[in-house]
Amino acid sequence: MIHTKSKQLWDEAQQIFPGGVNSPVRSFKSVGGSPFFVHKGQGALLQDADGNEYVDYVLSWGPLILGHACPEVVQAVCEAAGRGFGFGAPTEVETLLAQKIRHHFPSMQMMRFVSSGTEAAMSAIRLARGYTGRNIIIKMDGCYHGHADSLLAKAGSGIATLALPDCPGVPEGITENTIVAPFNNAESIAEIFKAHPGEIAAVILEPVAGNMGVIPPAPGYLSALRSLTEKEGALLIFDEVMTGFRVAMEGCQGLFNVTPDLTILGKVIGGGLPVGAYGGRRDIMMHLAPPGPVYQAGTLSGNPVAMAAGLKTLEILGKPGLFGALTETMQKLCKELGALFARHGIPVYQTQAGTMACTFFSDQKVNDYKDAQKSDTALYARWFHAMMQEGVYWAPSQFEAAFISSAHDAVAIERTLDAAEKVLARGLPG
Repeated sequence: MIHTKSKQLWDEAQQIFPGGVNSPVRSFKSVGGSPFFVHKGQGALLQDADGNEYVDYVLSWGPLILGHACPEVVQAVCEAAGRGFGFGAPTEVETLLAQKIRHHFPSMQMMRFVSSGTEAAMSAIRLARGYTGRNIIIKMDGCYHGHADSLLAKAGSGIATLALPDCPGVPEGITENTIVAPFNNAESIAEIFKAHPGEIAAVILEPVAGNMGVIPPAPGYLSALRSLTEKEGALLIFDEVMTGFRVAMEGCQGLFNVTPDLTILGKVIGGGLPVGAYGGRRDIMMHLAPPGPVYQAGTLSGNPVAMAAGLKTLEILGKPGLFGALTETMQKLCKELGALFARHGIPVYQTQAGTMACTFFSDQKVNDYKDAQKSDTALYARWFHAMMQEGVYWAPSQFEAAFISSAHDAVAIERTLDAAEKVLARGLPG
């Protein structure tokens, strides 16, 4: 493939953006080389600035569950934009989208829209502290909840991808009330509660970790956290920014039948535009201003164009049988890829949760962040670049998820499997 135009654009971008990008994982730093620049997306395909096409399993890091430029969503966005980009005042579409979300996430009795997952997580933490009158937050090693200062301790996503230590620029005093525990280890949480009686405001986690690869919860893990937090008077916060409407229509809380006190959403509920939300029990949410004392605001919160995109996306996604078919397509893809790796003698550990999946280049089970870090990231990088040459785009990091959309039809899946067979048959270059 020729990447002349992308390389020219990359050279220009590095002169004006730190690292050439506006979000670190886009830089390809963990897999090497320089990124391609996207010209457009349509359905399951991306086209770069040089005209090369790729079957896309990144999908803007998850939100495009209907594929790129879904015609119905585009129409909804255009109609909303024609009425105005934003007003800084209430609109009906905010309530319509919130009602649609609450139908699938009944634990979110009340909610508030924001503009990003980072903002939603930051706000949920502030609310948890304000509601409980406590300061300490427990988070899980490798789980990522956005780049707010207090949540960057032992984070996944770009922090994991770039192998960064805890972030410089975040004073110790800000993270001293954040305690990090290993994922899938309820006993460690119990010990932290024991060591800090009456001090812990909340436990926050991705119930299916999606920022250190895709790691499902161990049997009974989420239920144990629910019991512990209830016993200790702390809140349980599920960060379902990635898993909401991705692992199941009702998210992890419906899939595993565990109800959190607060839920954080993003990605899919924006249909590809910037949207986040947090919500939960009415008595907790009523602590937000204006009825309560915990302040949070945002001029662009509930932006009508983004709300319209999210509402149309969820309306389509809720059609009978659609989500089940998506899950089956991901299962088929994982099964066939796994068989190819086995036939060519390359050990991998595969995980899947609904429409999300990950192939770890490891011969061991991956149960937490430490296990994920044992993966052969150099081999993943070779796989990534070889597949790109065959027109298939995986996430440029071992520690990110692969996503599927309703636009990934049989042709896209076969194109992916044919590419994988070619790559594995000739061997991954050293």
